[in-house]
Amino acid sequence: MSINLSKAHNLAWRKFLTAHVLLIERIERDLAQADLPPLSWYDVLFALSEAPEQKLRLHELAQSVLLTRSNLTRLVDRLEVAGLIHREKCSSDRRGAFAVMTEEGYKMCDQMWVIYSQGIEKYFACHLDVSEVKFLIKILDKITRTPDILNI
Repeated sequence: MSINLSKAHNLAWRKFLTAHVLLIERIERDLAQADLPPLSWYDVLFALSEAPEQKLRLHELAQSVLLTRSNLTRLVDRLEVAGLIHREKCSSDRRGAFAVMTEEGYKMCDQMWVIYSQGIEKYFACHLDVSEVKFLIKILDKITRTPDILNI
């Protein structure tokens, strides 16, 4: 147990984790009530929509959405069965494959964004003024740029 961790830092950490879990649960609930897929589907579809040619190698997609390769493979299988993406063989690597977004995938991403963005506004953004948003971004940038976190 770390003796250098202050009670305030520990409390901030717990509040950060609790807020994250609660916000995601609320947005997931809203998506389910709208008969839409879970948030993880949106993450994959959004990553593909932002990628060059709207396709990514599976390992690139896993890094983009912060999933393990095995979890991503199962998710890609479900998205493919739903017709939202398809796999495309990689011409330079016979073992490799791309996940490619379909037209139905674009439509689903747009439908999900309506509910997702409303949730972000309702559960998160409404609690922060402009100066707090800037400060939060600064803090999170500082944390996410730490070399230890990025394994550099």
